[in-house]
Amino acid sequence: MIPRQPPGKKRGGLGANSCKIRGEETCKRPLLDASRRGRFFYMEEALSLRAERSNDNEKIMSFMKGLKCRECGKTYPKEAIYVCEYCFGSLEVDYDYDAIKKNISREQIEDGPQSIWRYRALLPIDGEPTAGLYTGFTPLVKAATLAKTLGVKELYIKDDTVCHPTFSFKDRVVSVALSRAKELGFDTVACASTGNLANSVAAHAAKNGFQRYIFIPHDLEYAKILASLVYNPNLIAVKGNYDDVNRLCSEIAGKYRWAFVNVNIRPYYAEGSKTFGYEVAEQLGWQTPQHLVCPAASGSLLTKIWKAFKEFYQLGLIKEVKSKLYCAQAEGCSPIAEAIQNKSDAIRPVKPKTIAKSLAIGNPADGYYAKDAVFESGGTAAKAADDEIREAIKLLARTEGIFTETAGGVTLACTIKLIESGVIPKDESVVVAITGNGLKTQGAIRDSVGEPVMIEPSIKSFESILKEKESKMTPAK
Repeated sequence: MIPRQPPGKKRGGLGANSCKIRGEETCKRPLLDASRRGRFFYMEEALSLRAERSNDNEKIMSFMKGLKCRECGKTYPKEAIYVCEYCFGSLEVDYDYDAIKKNISREQIEDGPQSIWRYRALLPIDGEPTAGLYTGFTPLVKAATLAKTLGVKELYIKDDTVCHPTFSFKDRVVSVALSRAKELGFDTVACASTGNLANSVAAHAAKNGFQRYIFIPHDLEYAKILASLVYNPNLIAVKGNYDDVNRLCSEIAGKYRWAFVNVNIRPYYAEGSKTFGYEVAEQLGWQTPQHLVCPAASGSLLTKIWKAFKEFYQLGLIKEVKSKLYCAQAEGCSPIAEAIQNKSDAIRPVKPKTIAKSLAIGNPADGYYAKDAVFESGGTAAKAADDEIREAIKLLARTEGIFTETAGGVTLACTIKLIESGVIPKDESVVVAITGNGLKTQGAIRDSVGEPVMIEPSIKSFESILKEKESKMTPAK
Protein backbone atom coordinates (compact mmCIF):
# COMPACT_ATOMS: atom_id res chain seq x y z
CA MET A 1 0.00 0.00 0.00
CA ILE A 2 1.07 3.60 -0.55
CA PRO A 3 2.06 5.50 2.60
CA ARG A 4 -0.45 8.10 3.67
CA GLN A 5 2.28 10.70 3.52
CA PRO A 6 4.99 11.00 0.84
CA PRO A 7 7.98 8.70 1.41
CA GLY A 8 10.85 10.51 3.08
CA LYS A 9 8.71 13.51 3.98
CA LYS A 10 9.87 15.14 7.23
CA ARG A 11 7.68 17.41 9.32
CA GLY A 12 8.93 18.94 12.55
CA GLY A 13 11.59 16.24 12.90
CA LEU A 14 9.10 13.39 12.77
CA GLY A 15 9.25 10.37 10.49
CA ALA A 16 7.40 10.34 7.19
CA ASN A 17 4.45 8.40 8.56
CA SER A 18 4.10 9.86 12.03
CA CYS A 19 1.12 11.77 13.35
CA LYS A 20 1.50 14.77 15.58
CA ILE A 21 -0.90 15.71 18.39
CA ARG A 22 -0.19 18.59 20.80
CA GLY A 23 3.38 18.77 19.49
CA GLU A 24 4.25 15.19 20.45
CA GLU A 25 5.02 12.17 18.30
CA THR A 26 2.25 9.77 19.22
CA CYS A 27 2.08 6.95 16.68
CA LYS A 28 3.33 5.62 13.37
CA ARG A 29 0.95 5.35 10.39
CA PRO A 30 -2.21 5.53 12.51
CA LEU A 31 -4.63 4.18 9.91
CA LEU A 32 -2.67 1.72 7.77
CA ASP A 33 -0.98 -0.20 10.57
CA ALA A 34 -3.24 0.50 13.55
CA SER A 35 -6.36 -1.35 14.54
CA ARG A 36 -9.81 0.09 13.87
CA ARG A 37 -9.90 1.05 17.53
CA GLY A 38 -6.66 2.97 17.11
CA ARG A 39 -8.02 4.82 14.12
CA PHE A 40 -11.14 5.84 16.00
CA PHE A 41 -9.03 6.98 18.96
CA TYR A 42 -6.99 9.19 16.64
CA MET A 43 -10.18 10.69 15.17
CA GLU A 44 -11.75 11.32 18.57
CA GLU A 45 -8.51 12.92 19.76
CA ALA A 46 -8.42 15.20 16.73
CA LEU A 47 -12.05 16.19 17.21
CA SER A 48 -11.44 16.81 20.88
CA LEU A 49 -8.60 19.19 20.01
CA ARG A 50 -10.88 21.06 17.63
CA ALA A 51 -13.47 21.37 20.37
CA GLU A 52 -10.81 22.78 22.69
CA ARG A 53 -9.83 25.34 20.06
CA SER A 54 -13.49 26.27 19.59
CA ASN A 55 -13.81 26.78 23.34
CA ASP A 56 -10.89 29.19 23.06
CA ASN A 57 -13.07 31.21 20.65
CA GLU A 58 -11.04 30.32 17.57
CA LYS A 59 -13.23 31.10 14.59
CA ILE A 60 -14.10 28.19 12.29
CA MET A 61 -13.43 29.41 8.79
CA SER A 62 -15.65 28.66 5.82
CA PHE A 63 -14.49 29.46 2.31
CA MET A 64 -17.83 28.82 0.63
CA LYS A 65 -19.13 32.08 -0.86
CA GLY A 66 -22.35 30.68 -2.31
CA LEU A 67 -23.55 28.87 -5.42
CA LYS A 68 -23.08 29.74 -9.08
CA CYS A 69 -24.44 28.50 -12.39
CA ARG A 70 -22.06 26.23 -14.30
CA GLU A 71 -23.34 27.71 -17.57
CA CYS A 72 -24.02 31.44 -17.23
CA GLY A 73 -22.11 32.12 -14.00
CA LYS A 74 -25.01 33.78 -12.14
CA THR A 75 -24.48 33.61 -8.39
CA TYR A 76 -26.92 32.45 -5.72
CA PRO A 77 -26.96 32.24 -1.91
CA LYS A 78 -25.78 29.00 -0.31
CA GLU A 79 -29.21 27.44 0.07
CA ALA A 80 -30.95 24.21 -0.98
CA ILE A 81 -31.24 25.09 -4.67
CA TYR A 82 -29.74 23.36 -7.68
CA VAL A 83 -30.99 24.92 -10.94
CA CYS A 84 -30.32 28.38 -12.37
CA GLU A 85 -33.57 30.34 -12.72
CA TYR A 86 -32.21 32.21 -15.75
CA CYS A 87 -30.69 29.54 -18.02
CA PHE A 88 -31.72 26.32 -16.20
CA GLY A 89 -28.09 25.28 -15.86
CA SER A 90 -26.98 23.27 -12.84
CA LEU A 91 -25.44 25.03 -9.85
CA GLU A 92 -22.14 24.35 -8.15
CA VAL A 93 -20.35 25.69 -5.08
CA ASP A 94 -18.44 28.96 -5.41
CA TYR A 95 -15.30 29.15 -3.23
CA ASP A 96 -12.97 31.96 -2.22
CA TYR A 97 -9.79 30.37 -3.59
CA ASP A 98 -7.60 33.35 -2.69
CA ALA A 99 -8.53 32.94 0.97
CA ILE A 100 -8.12 29.16 0.80
CA LYS A 101 -4.61 29.54 -0.63
CA LYS A 102 -3.61 31.62 2.40
CA ASN A 103 -4.96 29.02 4.82
CA ILE A 104 -3.98 25.66 3.32
CA SER A 105 -0.72 23.75 2.91
CA ARG A 106 0.50 20.20 2.45
CA GLU A 107 1.56 20.12 6.10
CA GLN A 108 -1.83 21.34 7.32
CA ILE A 109 -3.60 18.64 5.30
CA GLU A 110 -1.20 15.92 6.45
CA ASP A 111 -1.82 16.89 10.09
CA GLY A 112 -5.59 16.63 9.61
CA PRO A 113 -7.95 13.78 10.48
CA GLN A 114 -7.61 10.45 8.66
CA SER A 115 -10.82 11.05 6.71
CA ILE A 116 -12.26 13.19 3.94
CA TRP A 117 -12.39 16.07 6.42
CA ARG A 118 -8.63 16.63 6.18
CA TYR A 119 -9.71 18.61 3.09
CA ARG A 120 -12.42 20.56 4.95
CA ALA A 121 -11.25 23.93 3.56
CA LEU A 122 -12.24 22.67 0.09
CA LEU A 123 -15.61 21.25 1.09
CA PRO A 124 -18.94 23.11 1.30
CA ILE A 125 -19.84 23.37 4.98
CA ASP A 126 -19.85 26.39 7.27
CA GLY A 127 -19.01 24.71 10.58
CA GLU A 128 -17.51 21.44 11.77
CA PRO A 129 -18.60 18.23 9.98
CA THR A 130 -21.35 16.21 11.61
CA ALA A 131 -21.42 13.18 9.28
CA GLY A 132 -18.75 10.83 7.96
CA LEU A 133 -16.12 11.49 10.61
CA TYR A 134 -14.41 8.18 9.70
CA THR A 135 -15.19 8.21 5.97
CA GLY A 136 -12.53 8.23 3.27
CA PHE A 137 -8.74 8.24 3.11
CA THR A 138 -8.94 4.70 1.76
CA PRO A 139 -5.85 2.78 0.62
CA LEU A 140 -4.06 3.43 -2.64
CA VAL A 141 -2.76 -0.08 -3.32
CA LYS A 142 0.31 -0.65 -5.46
CA ALA A 143 -0.99 -3.56 -7.51
CA ALA A 144 2.25 -5.33 -8.37
CA THR A 145 0.74 -8.73 -9.22
CA LEU A 146 -1.99 -7.26 -11.41
CA ALA A 147 0.56 -4.96 -13.07
CA LYS A 148 2.75 -7.96 -13.92
CA THR A 149 -0.27 -9.83 -15.31
CA LEU A 150 -1.16 -6.89 -17.55
CA GLY A 151 2.44 -6.15 -18.46
CA VAL A 152 2.50 -2.61 -17.09
CA LYS A 153 5.17 -0.94 -15.02
CA GLU A 154 3.19 1.00 -12.41
CA LEU A 155 -0.43 0.25 -11.52
CA TYR A 156 -2.44 1.38 -8.50
CA ILE A 157 -5.89 0.54 -7.18
CA LYS A 158 -7.71 3.32 -5.35
CA ASP A 159 -9.70 1.01 -3.12
CA ASP A 160 -13.05 2.38 -1.94
CA THR A 161 -14.35 -1.14 -1.31
CA VAL A 162 -13.37 -0.42 2.31
CA CYS A 163 -14.82 3.09 2.61
CA HIS A 164 -16.57 3.53 5.99
CA PRO A 165 -19.34 2.74 6.75
CA THR A 166 -21.08 1.18 3.70
CA PHE A 167 -18.11 0.19 1.51
CA SER A 168 -18.46 2.50 -1.48
CA PHE A 169 -17.34 5.96 -2.57
CA LYS A 170 -20.91 7.19 -1.98
CA ASP A 171 -20.01 7.52 1.70
CA ARG A 172 -17.88 10.50 0.65
CA VAL A 173 -20.66 12.47 -1.00
CA VAL A 174 -23.27 11.58 1.61
CA SER A 175 -20.98 12.74 4.44
CA VAL A 176 -20.79 16.17 2.87
CA ALA A 177 -24.48 16.29 1.90
CA LEU A 178 -25.76 15.39 5.37
CA SER A 179 -23.35 17.74 7.14
CA ARG A 180 -24.69 20.53 4.95
CA ALA A 181 -28.32 19.39 5.29
CA LYS A 182 -28.03 19.68 9.08
CA GLU A 183 -26.62 23.21 8.73
CA LEU A 184 -29.59 24.13 6.52
CA GLY A 185 -32.05 22.90 9.16
CA PHE A 186 -33.48 19.80 7.46
CA ASP A 187 -34.84 16.94 9.54
CA THR A 188 -35.60 14.57 6.64
CA VAL A 189 -33.18 13.36 3.94
CA ALA A 190 -33.92 11.42 0.78
CA CYS A 191 -32.34 10.16 -2.43
CA ALA A 192 -32.84 8.38 -5.72
CA SER A 193 -30.36 5.53 -5.97
CA THR A 194 -29.04 2.60 -7.97
CA GLY A 195 -28.00 1.00 -4.66
CA ASN A 196 -24.79 2.31 -3.14
CA LEU A 197 -26.22 5.75 -2.43
CA ALA A 198 -29.27 4.14 -0.83
CA ASN A 199 -27.03 2.18 1.55
CA SER A 200 -24.98 5.24 2.43
CA VAL A 201 -27.90 7.62 3.02
CA ALA A 202 -29.65 4.98 5.13
CA ALA A 203 -26.57 4.48 7.32
CA HIS A 204 -25.37 8.06 7.73
CA ALA A 205 -28.91 9.38 8.27
CA ALA A 206 -29.54 6.77 10.95
CA LYS A 207 -26.33 7.80 12.73
CA ASN A 208 -27.26 11.49 12.52
CA GLY A 209 -30.91 11.21 13.54
CA PHE A 210 -32.60 12.15 10.26
CA GLN A 211 -35.89 10.82 8.97
CA ARG A 212 -35.10 9.15 5.64
CA TYR A 213 -36.89 8.26 2.42
CA ILE A 214 -34.96 6.26 -0.14
CA PHE A 215 -36.18 5.53 -3.66
CA ILE A 216 -34.74 2.68 -5.75
CA PRO A 217 -35.55 0.81 -8.99
CA HIS A 218 -37.69 -2.25 -8.28
CA ASP A 219 -35.15 -4.71 -9.77
CA LEU A 220 -32.13 -3.70 -7.69
CA GLU A 221 -29.73 -6.40 -6.43
CA TYR A 222 -31.16 -7.88 -3.24
CA ALA A 223 -27.87 -7.49 -1.35
CA LYS A 224 -28.14 -3.72 -1.80
CA ILE A 225 -31.80 -3.75 -0.76
CA LEU A 226 -30.91 -5.65 2.40
CA ALA A 227 -27.99 -3.31 3.08
CA SER A 228 -30.45 -0.42 3.15
CA LEU A 229 -33.32 -2.10 5.02
CA VAL A 230 -31.09 -2.99 7.97
CA TYR A 231 -30.94 0.74 8.90
CA ASN A 232 -34.77 0.91 8.98
CA PRO A 233 -35.36 3.70 6.43
CA ASN A 234 -38.53 4.25 4.41
CA LEU A 235 -37.36 2.28 1.35
CA ILE A 236 -39.53 2.81 -1.73
CA ALA A 237 -39.12 0.50 -4.76
CA VAL A 238 -40.35 2.20 -7.94
CA LYS A 239 -41.57 0.20 -10.93
CA GLY A 240 -39.09 1.49 -13.50
CA ASN A 241 -35.40 2.15 -14.06
CA TYR A 242 -33.21 4.72 -12.32
CA ASP A 243 -34.19 7.51 -14.68
CA ASP A 244 -37.86 6.93 -13.79
CA VAL A 245 -36.95 7.01 -10.10
CA ASN A 246 -34.98 10.23 -10.53
CA ARG A 247 -37.83 12.00 -12.33
CA LEU A 248 -40.22 11.05 -9.54
CA CYS A 249 -37.80 12.30 -6.90
CA SER A 250 -37.51 15.67 -8.64
CA GLU A 251 -41.28 16.05 -8.36
CA ILE A 252 -41.30 15.01 -4.70
CA ALA A 253 -38.43 17.39 -3.92
CA GLY A 254 -40.52 20.25 -5.30
CA LYS A 255 -43.43 19.41 -2.99
CA TYR A 256 -41.84 18.35 0.31
CA ARG A 257 -39.24 20.20 2.35
CA TRP A 258 -36.79 17.32 2.36
CA ALA A 259 -33.07 17.33 1.67
CA PHE A 260 -32.77 15.19 -1.46
CA VAL A 261 -29.01 14.65 -1.53
CA ASN A 262 -28.82 14.25 -5.32
CA VAL A 263 -31.52 16.79 -6.18
CA ASN A 264 -31.82 20.03 -4.15
CA ILE A 265 -28.65 19.33 -2.10
CA ARG A 266 -26.72 18.13 -5.17
CA PRO A 267 -24.33 21.14 -5.42
CA TYR A 268 -22.96 20.29 -1.97
CA TYR A 269 -23.26 16.52 -2.29
CA ALA A 270 -21.25 16.36 -5.52
CA GLU A 271 -18.27 18.14 -3.95
CA GLY A 272 -17.63 15.10 -1.75
CA SER A 273 -16.36 13.21 -4.81
CA LYS A 274 -13.41 15.60 -5.01
CA THR A 275 -11.90 13.87 -2.00
CA PHE A 276 -11.27 10.77 -4.13
CA GLY A 277 -8.99 12.87 -6.36
CA TYR A 278 -7.38 14.74 -3.47
CA GLU A 279 -6.41 11.47 -1.83
CA VAL A 280 -4.92 10.01 -5.01
CA ALA A 281 -2.69 13.06 -5.46
CA GLU A 282 -1.62 13.15 -1.82
CA GLN A 283 -0.97 9.41 -1.61
CA LEU A 284 1.18 9.53 -4.75
CA GLY A 285 3.46 12.04 -3.02
CA TRP A 286 1.63 15.21 -4.10
CA GLN A 287 1.42 14.45 -7.78
CA THR A 288 -1.24 13.16 -10.13
CA PRO A 289 -0.95 9.87 -12.04
CA GLN A 290 -0.30 9.88 -15.78
CA HIS A 291 -3.54 7.96 -16.35
CA LEU A 292 -6.70 7.48 -14.28
CA VAL A 293 -9.59 5.21 -15.29
CA CYS A 294 -12.92 6.00 -13.64
CA PRO A 295 -16.38 4.42 -13.89
CA ALA A 296 -19.22 6.69 -14.94
CA ALA A 297 -22.91 6.58 -14.06
CA SER A 298 -24.10 10.19 -13.80
CA GLY A 299 -20.55 11.30 -14.66
CA SER A 300 -20.14 13.31 -11.46
CA LEU A 301 -17.23 11.35 -9.95
CA LEU A 302 -15.08 11.69 -13.04
CA THR A 303 -15.89 15.41 -13.27
CA LYS A 304 -15.02 16.06 -9.64
CA ILE A 305 -11.75 14.10 -9.72
CA TRP A 306 -10.67 16.38 -12.55
CA LYS A 307 -11.80 19.42 -10.55
CA ALA A 308 -9.83 18.15 -7.52
CA PHE A 309 -6.60 17.88 -9.52
CA LYS A 310 -7.06 21.39 -10.94
CA GLU A 311 -7.84 22.86 -7.50
CA PHE A 312 -4.69 21.34 -6.02
CA TYR A 313 -2.68 22.90 -8.87
CA GLN A 314 -4.41 26.29 -8.49
CA LEU A 315 -3.60 26.29 -4.77
CA GLY A 316 0.04 25.33 -5.31
CA LEU A 317 -0.28 21.93 -3.63
CA ILE A 318 0.95 20.09 -6.74
CA LYS A 319 3.31 21.31 -9.46
CA GLU A 320 1.27 20.21 -12.47
CA VAL A 321 -1.74 18.23 -13.62
CA LYS A 322 -0.31 15.58 -15.90
CA SER A 323 -3.22 13.13 -15.89
CA LYS A 324 -5.31 11.79 -18.72
CA LEU A 325 -8.77 10.71 -17.58
CA TYR A 326 -10.69 7.79 -19.07
CA CYS A 327 -14.41 7.14 -18.83
CA ALA A 328 -15.36 3.49 -18.22
CA GLN A 329 -18.92 2.33 -18.90
CA ALA A 330 -20.79 -0.92 -19.54
CA GLU A 331 -21.77 -1.68 -23.12
CA GLY A 332 -25.38 -1.97 -21.98
CA CYS A 333 -25.41 1.63 -20.70
CA SER A 334 -22.76 3.86 -22.23
CA PRO A 335 -24.18 7.25 -23.24
CA ILE A 336 -21.10 9.18 -22.04
CA ALA A 337 -18.57 6.76 -23.53
CA GLU A 338 -20.45 6.79 -26.86
CA ALA A 339 -20.29 10.58 -27.03
CA ILE A 340 -16.58 10.60 -26.19
CA GLN A 341 -15.69 7.91 -28.70
CA ASN A 342 -17.74 9.60 -31.42
CA LYS A 343 -16.42 13.06 -30.45
CA SER A 344 -20.02 14.20 -30.20
CA ASP A 345 -21.44 17.15 -28.29
CA ALA A 346 -24.68 15.26 -27.69
CA ILE A 347 -25.29 12.80 -24.86
CA ARG A 348 -28.02 10.52 -26.22
CA PRO A 349 -30.13 8.86 -23.49
CA VAL A 350 -30.34 5.06 -23.53
CA LYS A 351 -32.38 2.36 -21.80
CA PRO A 352 -29.91 0.48 -19.53
CA LYS A 353 -29.35 -3.26 -19.90
CA THR A 354 -26.29 -4.40 -17.97
CA ILE A 355 -25.25 -6.35 -14.88
CA ALA A 356 -23.51 -3.17 -13.69
CA LYS A 357 -26.67 -1.75 -12.12
CA SER A 358 -24.81 0.89 -10.12
CA LEU A 359 -23.77 2.44 -13.46
CA ALA A 360 -27.18 2.00 -15.10
CA ILE A 361 -28.11 5.64 -15.61
CA GLY A 362 -29.35 6.14 -19.15
CA ASN A 363 -29.70 9.93 -18.95
CA PRO A 364 -26.64 11.08 -16.96
CA ALA A 365 -26.99 14.43 -15.19
CA ASP A 366 -23.30 15.30 -15.47
CA GLY A 367 -22.65 13.57 -18.79
CA TYR A 368 -21.70 16.75 -20.64
CA TYR A 369 -19.30 17.84 -17.90
CA ALA A 370 -17.71 14.37 -17.72
CA LYS A 371 -17.24 14.37 -21.48
CA ASP A 372 -15.63 17.81 -21.35
CA ALA A 373 -13.29 16.75 -18.51
CA VAL A 374 -12.10 13.74 -20.51
CA PHE A 375 -11.51 15.87 -23.60
CA GLU A 376 -9.70 18.57 -21.60
CA SER A 377 -7.39 15.97 -20.06
CA GLY A 378 -6.59 14.34 -23.40
CA GLY A 379 -8.18 11.03 -22.44
CA THR A 380 -10.87 8.89 -24.03
CA ALA A 381 -13.43 6.22 -23.12
CA ALA A 382 -13.94 2.46 -23.24
CA LYS A 383 -16.86 0.06 -22.82
CA ALA A 384 -17.07 -3.41 -21.29
CA ALA A 385 -19.44 -6.30 -22.02
CA ASP A 386 -21.04 -8.24 -19.16
CA ASP A 387 -18.72 -11.24 -19.55
CA GLU A 388 -15.69 -8.93 -19.54
CA ILE A 389 -16.99 -7.33 -16.34
CA ARG A 390 -17.26 -10.72 -14.63
CA GLU A 391 -13.75 -11.76 -15.70
CA ALA A 392 -12.28 -8.47 -14.49
CA ILE A 393 -13.92 -8.89 -11.07
CA LYS A 394 -12.32 -12.32 -10.72
CA LEU A 395 -8.95 -11.09 -12.03
CA LEU A 396 -8.74 -8.32 -9.44
CA ALA A 397 -9.72 -10.74 -6.67
CA ARG A 398 -7.16 -13.42 -7.53
CA THR A 399 -4.26 -11.02 -8.17
CA GLU A 400 -4.74 -8.35 -5.49
CA GLY A 401 -7.23 -9.84 -3.03
CA ILE A 402 -9.75 -7.05 -3.69
CA PHE A 403 -13.38 -8.03 -4.29
CA THR A 404 -15.09 -5.31 -6.29
CA GLU A 405 -18.69 -4.87 -7.30
CA THR A 406 -19.69 -4.77 -10.98
CA ALA A 407 -18.76 -1.08 -11.37
CA GLY A 408 -15.16 -1.96 -10.50
CA GLY A 409 -15.33 -4.83 -12.98
CA VAL A 410 -16.29 -2.30 -15.64
CA THR A 411 -13.37 -0.04 -14.71
CA LEU A 412 -10.75 -2.80 -14.76
CA ALA A 413 -12.13 -4.37 -17.95
CA CYS A 414 -11.93 -1.00 -19.68
CA THR A 415 -8.42 -0.43 -18.29
CA ILE A 416 -7.32 -3.74 -19.83
CA LYS A 417 -8.74 -2.69 -23.21
CA LEU A 418 -7.00 0.68 -23.05
CA ILE A 419 -3.67 -0.97 -22.21
CA GLU A 420 -3.96 -3.72 -24.83
CA SER A 421 -4.87 -1.20 -27.53
CA GLY A 422 -1.84 0.95 -26.67
CA VAL A 423 -3.92 3.95 -25.60
CA ILE A 424 -2.38 3.70 -22.13
CA PRO A 425 1.38 3.05 -22.50
CA LYS A 426 2.72 0.16 -20.45
CA ASP A 427 5.59 2.19 -18.99
CA GLU A 428 3.44 4.96 -17.45
CA SER A 429 1.57 5.18 -14.13
CA VAL A 430 -2.09 4.15 -14.02
CA VAL A 431 -4.68 4.50 -11.25
CA VAL A 432 -7.82 2.36 -11.45
CA ALA A 433 -10.79 3.73 -9.49
CA ILE A 434 -12.53 0.89 -7.63
CA THR A 435 -15.63 2.39 -6.08
CA GLY A 436 -17.62 -0.36 -4.33
CA ASN A 437 -17.45 -3.72 -2.57
CA GLY A 438 -18.21 -7.00 -4.34
CA LEU A 439 -20.31 -8.33 -1.46
CA LYS A 440 -23.05 -6.04 -2.79
CA THR A 441 -23.26 -7.71 -6.22
CA GLN A 442 -22.49 -11.38 -5.60
CA GLY A 443 -25.25 -12.53 -7.94
CA ALA A 444 -23.41 -11.11 -10.94
CA ILE A 445 -20.65 -13.72 -10.65
CA ARG A 446 -22.60 -16.52 -8.93
CA ASP A 447 -22.48 -18.82 -11.96
CA SER A 448 -18.91 -18.05 -13.02
CA VAL A 449 -16.81 -18.79 -9.93
CA GLY A 450 -17.41 -22.52 -9.60
CA GLU A 451 -18.38 -24.60 -6.56
CA PRO A 452 -16.49 -25.84 -3.49
CA VAL A 453 -14.95 -29.32 -3.68
CA MET A 454 -17.00 -31.73 -1.55
CA ILE A 455 -15.22 -34.45 0.47
CA GLU A 456 -15.93 -36.91 3.28
CA PRO A 457 -14.58 -35.97 6.75
CA SER A 458 -11.44 -38.14 6.38
CA ILE A 459 -7.78 -37.65 5.46
CA LYS A 460 -8.14 -40.28 2.74
CA SER A 461 -10.91 -38.32 1.05
CA PHE A 462 -8.88 -35.11 1.24
CA GLU A 463 -5.69 -36.70 -0.14
CA SER A 464 -7.61 -38.19 -3.04
CA ILE A 465 -8.69 -34.75 -4.26
CA LEU A 466 -5.21 -33.39 -3.49
CA LYS A 467 -3.66 -36.08 -5.69
CA GLU A 468 -6.18 -35.32 -8.43
CA LYS A 469 -5.29 -31.63 -8.28
CA GLU A 470 -1.54 -32.36 -8.39
CA SER A 471 -1.95 -34.64 -11.39
CA LYS A 472 -3.69 -31.86 -13.30
CA MET A 473 -0.81 -29.51 -12.51
CA THR A 474 1.91 -31.95 -13.61
CA PRO A 475 2.83 -31.38 -17.28
CA ALA A 476 2.54 -34.39 -19.58
CA LYS A 477 5.85 -35.97 -20.70
